[in-house]
Amino acid sequence: MSVATHLWLHRVFVPLARRIAKGHPMKTLAKLPVTIVTGFLGSGKTTLLRHMLDNAEGRRIAVIVNEFGELGIDGEILKQCTIGCTEEEAVGRVYELANGCLCCTVQEEFFPVMRELVARRGDLDHILIETSGLALPKPLVQAFQWPEIRNACTVDAVITVVDSPAVLAGTFAAFPDQVDAQRKLDPNLDHESPLHELFADQLASADLVILNKSDMMDAAGLAAVRAEVSEELPPAVKVIEASSGRLPINVLLGLGAESEQHIDGRKTHHDHHEGDDHDDHDHDAFDSISIKLPQSEETLLLAALTQLVVQHGILRVKGFAAIAGKPMRLLIQGVGTRFDKHFDRAWSADEERATHLVLIGQKLDAAALESQLRAALAD
Repeated sequence: MSVATHLWLHRVFVPLARRIAKGHPMKTLAKLPVTIVTGFLGSGKTTLLRHMLDNAEGRRIAVIVNEFGELGIDGEILKQCTIGCTEEEAVGRVYELANGCLCCTVQEEFFPVMRELVARRGDLDHILIETSGLALPKPLVQAFQWPEIRNACTVDAVITVVDSPAVLAGTFAAFPDQVDAQRKLDPNLDHESPLHELFADQLASADLVILNKSDMMDAAGLAAVRAEVSEELPPAVKVIEASSGRLPINVLLGLGAESEQHIDGRKTHHDHHEGDDHDDHDHDAFDSISIKLPQSEETLLLAALTQLVVQHGILRVKGFAAIAGKPMRLLIQGVGTRFDKHFDRAWSADEERATHLVLIGQKLDAAALESQLRAALAD
């Protein structure tokens, strides 16, 4: 046990023991339920969380966002959900964990945040955790077995969000040929696509699976996706369909799965990494780069990004763009060549009007990609 952990336990439990010894009545707090939302890049996790926050029905919810990349893009999106409170209160509910997946940073960043939330659990009804699209959920769930957390919290459920059209295409990501070519060059992958392994591991930890973007498919396509997903799931796991994550809040919260108690029995492709230093995680092969660009025309920027995705096999694009002549910033989220965009808010007076993007893929050359984008926008 670390010195910091020991001191925290001493500070919390010694006064508690003294109160009990003196016969003071103690208020018993129920365990704080935690929902972990996982899923592959672009599956719709952030959209689902926004829907849950907008329809919280009075629940006091804290949010932890795990960003894969240097920009707090998802955190900024979620902060727009004020749940009827002041802006300062809303910002205080969003915790951003940057620089990598939770399974690699859980002891360095996740524990201090959870410790702070445990101290406030009398003021909270629920915690939502959105993992990075490249994160493995099992190690995160196992963290709730730690005495410091399990005595105060329980994992209400692990919800895995599935990009149904991508699964139907058999890719789990855009441009499967390029990803497959990279797989064949890596002797450590043992004829398994790292994307498929990661997808299977996210399903293996699930207590509820959401087949998202169902409105983009016909009945036969959805049935095929359901059948493929079910092959990776324990029999008791429910599979439901959704469009843009729009589901009743009571379907998503209050499942009472207590996932931390049975997660060790869920077998995944990455179980052999347990106890390692995580140096050989498959998802370490993914790059996340940040690019800053000047203002540009919207059509020109989207065309340049589409060309970049096609040429370099970029899996995900997200960020905010400054569009010439527009008083509002443009929110951009792209999976492959499919881009969703809308103007989310006005630029503030003291805010630099510049485009900030995060690109996620494999073996990305940041300098070359930025140079290509700048050249395209200049033309």
